[in-house]
Amino acid sequence: MTGPAVSVQEIPFSHHGSWFDVSPVIAQNVRADDLHLVSHQTGMHPILRFTPTAGGAPVRTTVEATPSRLGWAGDGGRVDLAYEGADTIRLRGRGLGLRVGAAEPELTPFSGTYLYRDPVDGAHVFTAYETGRRYRVTVLSGRAEDAVGVQRLGRGERGLLLTGDGERWEAAIEEFDSARRPYAPSAAFDEVVAAVEREFAAFADAVAPWRSARTPAAELAAYVLWSATVRPAGFLRRPAVLMSKHWMDKVWSWDHCFNALALAAGAPELAWDQFHLVFDHQDDTGGLPDSVTHSEVLYNFVKPPIHGWALRRLRERLPGDLDPSQLSLAYRRIEAWTNFWLTARRAPGESLPHYQHGNDSGWDNATTFDPDHVIQTSDLAAFLILQMRELAGLAAELGRADDAAGWRRAADRMHADLLEQLWTGERFVARAVGSGRTWGGSSLLDLMAIVLGEHLPPDLRSVLAGRIEAHLTPYGLASELPTSDHYRADGYWRGPIWAPSTVLIEDGLRRGGRADLADEVSDRFRALCERSGFAENFDALTGAGLRDRAYTWTASAYLILAEAYERRRAAGS
Repeated sequence: MTGPAVSVQEIPFSHHGSWFDVSPVIAQNVRADDLHLVSHQTGMHPILRFTPTAGGAPVRTTVEATPSRLGWAGDGGRVDLAYEGADTIRLRGRGLGLRVGAAEPELTPFSGTYLYRDPVDGAHVFTAYETGRRYRVTVLSGRAEDAVGVQRLGRGERGLLLTGDGERWEAAIEEFDSARRPYAPSAAFDEVVAAVEREFAAFADAVAPWRSARTPAAELAAYVLWSATVRPAGFLRRPAVLMSKHWMDKVWSWDHCFNALALAAGAPELAWDQFHLVFDHQDDTGGLPDSVTHSEVLYNFVKPPIHGWALRRLRERLPGDLDPSQLSLAYRRIEAWTNFWLTARRAPGESLPHYQHGNDSGWDNATTFDPDHVIQTSDLAAFLILQMRELAGLAAELGRADDAAGWRRAADRMHADLLEQLWTGERFVARAVGSGRTWGGSSLLDLMAIVLGEHLPPDLRSVLAGRIEAHLTPYGLASELPTSDHYRADGYWRGPIWAPSTVLIEDGLRRGGRADLADEVSDRFRALCERSGFAENFDALTGAGLRDRAYTWTASAYLILAEAYERRRAAGS
């Protein structure tokens, strides 16, 4: 097998466009002994359980995988699995059988999996209430035997054994809606594997052509993005890179920006889709949803307005510039998003906008929000200042000179208000809306205004850089000062290292003239990913991966920083 090794304990085995994966992870922080076919339509649901067998009995095996093939090996035989397409997997065994069973033993009128034998083509079909889809098992060679639970209602095992009595056997499993013509293979098994190898190699070469021995995790990072992409379905109207094909199987309204940036140079159409995914659900006030997934759109919170910053970085990375229709669309959507903050999130008499909860900031439980939750913060103002400056530039390109001037004035006013109201001369403080009470803290969130980079006064930049440096551990930027009483190793935003804060701060430091510190931030985060993979976040003092272990914005952050590193090195040579 060729391509990077994929540990299915950490990263789901899947295919570009598919809504299901093969993984032992069947729920949040739950790992089964067997690999499962896990669907992400209508949520995360384990549908089928795969158990290798010898002589009909379960057998211990070793699992190995690359982007094109997953294999179980043991007891003198093996079973291989490959994706023939986004909704079809092929199976081949020799010396081992494979029991395919329903993951859930209970069938009720509203939940569970029903198994029947289709008299049209003889295939066995599992129908799942949780996803509303069918999963058809077609034997290509060998046979299916020991079928149990066929047409069974209520509780009980349902499944069948794929075997060949020591000879090679093959089968296919398809996911579809109500019906489909009898299955016919498109190619031999080895040809299916070779086709996926070529497909993934082309993707990796497109998004990371610069990779080298100095950036050893780039190809695996590309696989995380490639395999977490789903085809349009449900509320996702474009091809979408989910945050993970583990339990974080949504698109949150700032995560998508980092995936767009990582894809921009090599997959510009996919990148443009990522940027606009959540804007497809922008409401009448201009607000964006908190998250979008196959079967739900949530508006109970929002996420920070980094989209102006992201569009500027995106345009720098795209191989060609945006055409007038794309510029106009981006302008309209970001203008409405900005006006949401300037109207719905500015209290009467206040010039600075506010968050209503830590979730709005993306830093859900950061200590900045301990004294109060409805607060004005420096990061929010900074993001909006950059967003309004981007709107000014877009308006000028579109020939809207008056609008451009208006957005420049608005950005200048907010910049002045930020420094006057939240900068003490030594630090940025947060302020409660209503009482006006202010406080400083030990969260990295309080330093995120460094994203303004060159727009900040040099002395202020210097102070922020010094405070940021205090958060720098051997592995990267801790989200809470490690010496703080509130620091927690696995405290979510109260200690661990995160990808988005790393990318935003690195960019602000570099634009603000602190390339030395930016280099250090980049170097340590890249080394962390090379050591610990692409976890949702990381223990800041040990470097251990935490939470969801196959998070796309972490992989994207690695690709963004690794590419910039390689280009700086090339420019300096």
